[in-house]
Amino acid sequence: MRESYVSSADLHDLPLWEKMRKRRGLISFDLEITARCNNHCRHCYINLPAGDKEVKKRELSCEDIKEIVNEAVSLGALWCLITGGEPLLREDFFDIYLSLKKKGLLISVFTNATLITKAHIKLFKEYPPRDIEVSVYGVSKESYERVTRKAGSFAAFHRGLDLLLGNGLNVRLKAMALRTNLHEQLAIARFCRERVKDCFRFDPFLHLRYDGDPTRNAEIKAERLSPEEIVALEQSDPERFQALEKECDTLIVPQLSHTTSNHLVRCGAGTASFSLSYDGLFRLCPSLWHPDCVYDLKQGTLTDAWRNFVPQVRAMRSERSDFLETCQVCPLINLCMWCPAHASLETGELDAPVTYFCQVAHARAKALKTTRAPLLPLEL
Repeated sequence: MRESYVSSADLHDLPLWEKMRKRRGLISFDLEITARCNNHCRHCYINLPAGDKEVKKRELSCEDIKEIVNEAVSLGALWCLITGGEPLLREDFFDIYLSLKKKGLLISVFTNATLITKAHIKLFKEYPPRDIEVSVYGVSKESYERVTRKAGSFAAFHRGLDLLLGNGLNVRLKAMALRTNLHEQLAIARFCRERVKDCFRFDPFLHLRYDGDPTRNAEIKAERLSPEEIVALEQSDPERFQALEKECDTLIVPQLSHTTSNHLVRCGAGTASFSLSYDGLFRLCPSLWHPDCVYDLKQGTLTDAWRNFVPQVRAMRSERSDFLETCQVCPLINLCMWCPAHASLETGELDAPVTYFCQVAHARAKALKTTRAPLLPLEL
C-alpha cells in the first residue's frame, strides 16, 4: 500500500515516528525538476504546458538543485527520485542527472518515455539508474491518446519503451485506472507483465490538482472509478487481490478505534524523506500542499526545513469532532486513501473527511470480508 497509510506499529505511540526519524535521519527525496509535460493527460495532478515560459522561469536552476542536493546528502540522503511533469523536458536533464550520480545517490526516474533518445540510453547505460518507471495509459493508440490528448504520443511511447527495454535497463511499469482506459485494464496488465517481471503496479486513486485548478479537478473526478468498479478491477487481477488478502490482518486495524490521539500526521511523512517542487517548495510528502505545510527553500535552508519545520508539521493536531469521531478512529484507514495531504487537496482542509475515500474503503473491506472474514471486525 502507500507510504502515507498508517501501520499497526504506529497507532498508539505517535512519538515513535519522531524517535524513528531521529534514528534513521533522511534517506530519500523526490525531486520534481519541472511541472511541464509534453502530454496533457486527463488525470494528471501536476502537469503544465511544455512550452509555458513563465513556469520554466520559476524552475530551480541546475546550480540551485546541486546546492540543495549537497545539503540533502550531508543530512544522510541515499536515494533520489527524479520526476516531474516530464523530467526529460529539462534541457539540462543530463547535467542534473550526472550531478546526482556524482554524489553517489541511487536514482530512480519517472518518465512517460516519449522523449527517450539514444543519447538518454547512452547516459543510462554508462551511469545506470536504480530503475526507470514508465506510465502505460493504454495498449491501443485510441485509448492511449484519449488519455494523453497528444497526437503521436502512442508511437513515441512505444519507441521510447522499446529503447529502454532493448538496452537492458531496469524498467518498472505502472498504470492508472481511469474511466477512459478501464476497458483496457486487463490488456494493460498483460502488456506490462509480458515486458517486466514483478515490477508492475496499477493505481485506481486519482489525486486532485496541486494547483487547485477547478476545471482540471472536474476532469479528474470524471475519470475516477466508482468504489464498486475499483473493487471489481482489483478482484479481476489475482496478484493485486491476493496481496490485499495476504495483508488483510494488518490493513484492517480494529484497535485504531480505541485511540485518543488527535495528531493529524500519523504516517511516515517527513520521517525519512521529503519532496521538492520544481520551484523550490519543500513538503513532507508529494501530496502535502496545504499552505501551513510548505517551506520555501528560496527563503531558507534544507537543514532548517528538515530539522525544524518538519517537527512543526508533524505536531499539528485537530479539534474537529466529525473527523476525530470518524476517520481518526476508523479501522479501515489502510484500505482508504485518506490522509491530511489528500484531504487538503479534496477540501482545502487537513482534517476533513472525504466521502469518496470512505466509500472505497468500505467497498474493499466488504470484498475482503468474503474471503478473510475472521480477520475483520464484526461491525463491518
